[in-house]
Amino acid sequence: MKIKPFKGIRPPKDLVDVVQSRPYDVLNSDEARAEAEGNEKSLYHIIKPEIDFPAGTDEHAPEIYEKAVENFKKFQTEGWLVQDEMERYYVYAQTMNGRTQYGLVVCVHIDDYANGKIKKHELTRRDKEEDRMKHIRITNANIEPVFFAYPDRPELDTIVAKYVAGTPEYYFTAQTDGFRHTFWIVDNDADIASITGLFETLPALYIADGHHRTAATALVGCEKAQQNPVHTGKEEYNYFMAVCFPASQLTIIDYNRVVKDLNGLSDDAFLQKLTDDFEVVNKGPEIFKPAHLHAFSVYLSGNWYALTAKPGSYDDNDSIGALDVTVSSRLILDKILGIKDLRSDKRVDFVGGIRGLGELKKRVDSGEMKVALALYPVSMKQLINVADAGQIMPPKTTWFEPKLRSGLVIHSLDK
Repeated sequence: MKIKPFKGIRPPKDLVDVVQSRPYDVLNSDEARAEAEGNEKSLYHIIKPEIDFPAGTDEHAPEIYEKAVENFKKFQTEGWLVQDEMERYYVYAQTMNGRTQYGLVVCVHIDDYANGKIKKHELTRRDKEEDRMKHIRITNANIEPVFFAYPDRPELDTIVAKYVAGTPEYYFTAQTDGFRHTFWIVDNDADIASITGLFETLPALYIADGHHRTAATALVGCEKAQQNPVHTGKEEYNYFMAVCFPASQLTIIDYNRVVKDLNGLSDDAFLQKLTDDFEVVNKGPEIFKPAHLHAFSVYLSGNWYALTAKPGSYDDNDSIGALDVTVSSRLILDKILGIKDLRSDKRVDFVGGIRGLGELKKRVDSGEMKVALALYPVSMKQLINVADAGQIMPPKTTWFEPKLRSGLVIHSLDK
């Protein structure tokens, strides 16, 4: 893998907590407007600049992207963002529920995405790619990082541990999620060279979160290369910013489903059809969470049901067929409920496990949805197996938590 350090554009220590934000794609415009209210230094003014316009303004209008540029320049002019003088790597730690994961913030070469060394497990949508491409083009920067995993390397752990033992540059607890975020600067030339060399030995990087941003920044880099008659491949636009974590430190949480109706079936008929492929046990009104692979829970009319897929209903030798999202999509959503396309069918919605199974119960009890389906989460091993096989997971399979905070460091595509 080809990586390099970079001159990060960052908030001063005393401003990081007011500049930093959640990623652009985990909240809508109204939520961003509410979070940024009264805070002119919030990064939302750059990553969701529609908040500076009246509610209801088209977030994809040209003036919205132009406002992102204006605000990005303002942040630098006002000293709310300042570029480092030297190229550095950075260590970024996130602590959730007493568990910490340690990532290295680096710049990755777009060639490694083009040649398949940066491996994906999701399909991207062209409209979402184009939105991010416009934002990257007009700001000429990676304002937000992507989230990668790498095969564990003890030598990298040793370097990271050296910096973690020192005083952090940033240390704060985010009010929106209660998770702790800590940030150090790797400023020793020998350590920088070692990190660069160790990444060269990695066979692959795996996109955990940020498929659209990765695709978009790679496409923008290719555009810039074509427009540059003296292109060498070493220009800053050939690289994009990623936070890379050891795979063993990452946890994927469940990504669950709620459905509006039973496809014309009564409750009893639906439960009876489930018994064709699952052992079904009524667990009563108390929330029931699946505890292992090929186990599911269904919430219907005030009761939770434990489902265990029967032998022969799945194929553990098939990296896609072994996924519980595949099993549930094939045997429940499609076979029984008639939902053929998870991307387009409006009868199904998706709920990240960070909200808890209580959110599933709430949406069914309210009458908005008829039935909820809770899944056991995908493992990093399953994700890597799928990516290594060049396959694509079904929609809404993985939910990584905690999310990266945006605004801790920015990468300019122009030195």
